[in-house]
Amino acid sequence: MKRYNVKIDSFEGPLDLLLHLIHQAEVDIYNIPAAVITEQYCQYVQTMQELELDVASEYLVMAATLLEIKSKMLLPQDTEYKEEDLVDIEEDPREELLSRLVKYKKYKEAAHHLKEKEKTASSYYAKAPTVHHQENDDSSESESTLPEDLTLFDMLKAYQKLKKRIRVSSSQMTTVKAEEISIEEKMDDIVHILEKKQGEIKFYDLFLTREKPHIVVTFLAVLELMKHKKVTCIQAANFEDIKVEYIEEAAY
Repeated sequence: MKRYNVKIDSFEGPLDLLLHLIHQAEVDIYNIPAAVITEQYCQYVQTMQELELDVASEYLVMAATLLEIKSKMLLPQDTEYKEEDLVDIEEDPREELLSRLVKYKKYKEAAHHLKEKEKTASSYYAKAPTVHHQENDDSSESESTLPEDLTLFDMLKAYQKLKKRIRVSSSQMTTVKAEEISIEEKMDDIVHILEKKQGEIKFYDLFLTREKPHIVVTFLAVLELMKHKKVTCIQAANFEDIKVEYIEEAAY
């Protein structure tokens, strides 16, 4: 299988992943369960590495920070102290991270608000097309990102569930013929499947094999098709199956 990296720079980094996990766990941001969030965060990072995604060093630094916080919170607390020793009591190890998360959340909400304002403004103002600006638009689209329906973190969660549904064949001592699995060919296969299925298929129905290389390549092919807006993935509600829908008149 060819090495294939999917850059995740457009997804806003480890703080964005933490907010995603906190929202998913439906817990108070001011009372983060360090053990649970740390375990889930490390699972995401491990999944990224397993899929050979381009994991930025900031994700690994955050993983180390979470593990340090978790270890500190597991230490027994000395409840016997004198009143004059109050100033020496160690602060909550989550405090610094919490401050960063709260600030990041505010910036993210402000950015979302400005984006909505931009959408509203675009309904009232039109910009005359020019050749110069069109060239800039073409160059910017080369750095395509996933649609807003489901984030990369949502897709990684789906991959984790997929591994539980399908027991990946474990490697055994045997001789097999090497097989090159092309991302581009798999993308074409998925498009052909969608065309036969009238443009829609359940995400998990794309994975009809238990062989890990095929599962990984199929998953990466879906991500690539999403990036280039050839398909979109939609989840109507929590815990429902993800649907992969074909988007016509798109090119990759």
